Amino acid sequence: MRFTKMQGIGNDYVFVDCFRERVANPAQVAREISDRHFGVGSDGLILICPPTSPKAGPPTSLKASPSKKADAKMRMFNADGSEAEMCGNGIRCLAKYVYEHKLAKSRGPVVMGNRQKYPASLKIDTKAGVLTLGLSLRGRTVEKVCVNMGQPRFRPKEIPVKLPGKSVINHPIDIRGQLLPVTCVSMGNPHAVFFCDDVAGIELERFGPAIENHKLFPQRINVHFVEVETKDRFSMRTWERGSGITLACGTGACACAVAAALTGRCRRASTAILPGGKLQLNWSTLDNCVYMFGPAEKVFEGTWP
Repeated sequence: MRFTKMQGIGNDYVFVDCFRERVANPAQVAREISDRHFGVGSDGLILICPPTSPKAGPPTSLKASPSKKADAKMRMFNADGSEAEMCGNGIRCLAKYVYEHKLAKSRGPVVMGNRQKYPASLKIDTKAGVLTLGLSLRGRTVEKVCVNMGQPRFRPKEIPVKLPGKSVINHPIDIRGQLLPVTCVSMGNPHAVFFCDDVAGIELERFGPAIENHKLFPQRINVHFVEVETKDRFSMRTWERGSGITLACGTGACACAVAAALTGRCRRASTAILPGGKLQLNWSTLDNCVYMFGPAEKVFEGTWP
């Protein structure tokens, strides 16, 4: 099985081109290939599938049937084998692969919600819906990608979180005997955001799994601790559901930007500083969607026996 290792600000995944390859048991492959000692090493496995294919496998020919809705389909599996709805850093890398390997033609120039014009664009189908991506190019090489991550959702049932009301903002929950105020946001997948004064001092390996598996979160949850530096900038650290501590989380950065704006800590346009790098976020007033802009890089290619 051919694979490509790619990363977006340190959030690294193994990608398999399912226009050409077949992955019979992606959950098992994700667990084995993600192992950083006995496998390739990654935060998970992402399958690049034809837009019309419901399963991970090649179509009858290498040219997928045309789809008005999407140019490719993303399936994302965490390092523990669980399938997730979306991955912000992963989808930027997927778009780079699709464009550079000519799996789909660009839909042409696009102006995104951050009011920037991009010379090429794609639509990618995910479990969180079909997303539009604007590609920043140098020749035929995709260097950075802007993703319309969609509208954030706040209702507890949509996240999901077992709490009453229309939203969960600064709600105290008991974590290992401490009451920590949490703000919950769905970006197509669930996020719990905690603001703190010193993000570097948080014992993430201690609090992360306790929050991820808290009884309030029936589908588990992605955990983020955030230190606001200015109205335009914040630092964050992440414990990802099913993967543990990661260098970055794209959907999480979007959720943190939304939570910071909701609570008056930041403006709607801000920069997230993650251990692996920076992301530009803009919660647009035009369409209420969150736009994420950041790099996508190939690391290496290989063959998995």
